[in-house]
Amino acid sequence: LPPAQLQLGEFYKTGQGVDQDLRQARIWFGRAANGGTAALADINIGVSLSLTGPGSGLGIPMQNQFKLFPPTIAGEKVNLIILDDATDPGKGAANARRFVTEDKVDMIIGSSITAVAAAMSDIATEAGTVQLTGSPVGLPPGKDKWVFRLPQSNTVMGHAVVEHMKKQGIKTIGFLGYTDAYGEQWLKESAPLLEKAGIKVIATERFARTDTSVTPQALKITAANPDAVLIVASGSGAAMPHMAMVDRGYKGKIYQTHAAATQDLMRVGGKAVEGAYVVSGPAMIAEQLPDSHPSKKVAIDFVQKYEKAVGAGLRNQFAGHSYDAQIVLEKVIPMALKKAKPGTPEFRAALRDSMETMGRTVFSHGVMNWTPTDHWGYTMETGVMLKVVDGKFKVE
Repeated sequence: LPPAQLQLGEFYKTGQGVDQDLRQARIWFGRAANGGTAALADINIGVSLSLTGPGSGLGIPMQNQFKLFPPTIAGEKVNLIILDDATDPGKGAANARRFVTEDKVDMIIGSSITAVAAAMSDIATEAGTVQLTGSPVGLPPGKDKWVFRLPQSNTVMGHAVVEHMKKQGIKTIGFLGYTDAYGEQWLKESAPLLEKAGIKVIATERFARTDTSVTPQALKITAANPDAVLIVASGSGAAMPHMAMVDRGYKGKIYQTHAAATQDLMRVGGKAVEGAYVVSGPAMIAEQLPDSHPSKKVAIDFVQKYEKAVGAGLRNQFAGHSYDAQIVLEKVIPMALKKAKPGTPEFRAALRDSMETMGRTVFSHGVMNWTPTDHWGYTMETGVMLKVVDGKFKVE
């Protein structure tokens, strides 16, 4: 096996699946080299991403950024074990179970899809293993002791959207969103913000991630004629409902959530998405941030390194979350190593405690400050409103 692959502990997709033989060989090789057991110094991180299925537009950019991950942190070797969850909650749960039972990971990262991350959370909690999600998964109070989020909450991003709507004089909106947890959370968390702003939801329509058309839903919303429409979808899938609204002759303003803050929106939607308003973290428009913005330096570093690796103009909200995960690990691993050795329950607990006490930390997507009572961490000022102009995102 190539030494770099052994060192990173990463295995790669081949065709539509994952090269399981490479991964298993890595494990066997590592154990043989250490007398049949994993090296105690190794820090193992299990990463479950949607590399296939309708969520692949989010998972693949996260994987691309993880390929730039350093081989060591604080002098300790770090192994990333990346699995495809195929945008399937059941597969994500199976990945999480494998991470904690077979790979004995010190932390889980994932998934890039809210419904999949939610399915993984019970397993992470049961195993006493931190889960660092790449999606804004909502959990009942008290159920997120081991779960921390890299993305901004829907409430934080909804705040930016509603404030923009107020400035635009919008009084009524239509909601067109996923039937799954992501859509449900946006509907639930934006409702009080809209009510407080005096904005009424006069049409609510839902669709599945796998749907290829939303014509009936678009017709109903167009007939209601709201001042604006909020589309809750992700990646390339966010373009389809947007195009449907335009095709049905809707002339009002159209808003998209931070899961749509990718180049796929313009690549798939073309001229139909011109003028769209999209809420995003600051990493997407790093160069457009004022010099006073705390994330500007970090966001530019992310953009430059990512686009050097994958191509100019291909920056991505979710790749930024992977970059921020590295910032987290570089800060908390040294803290945890002072308390316990990797591969132990004590180390896993120390990682959680370190994340709750790491204090103000600048991410590419804003300033993070997790606490024992807040595993979201971002402030209401985090969201940035963008507009699609000539096929590019511009700060509003």
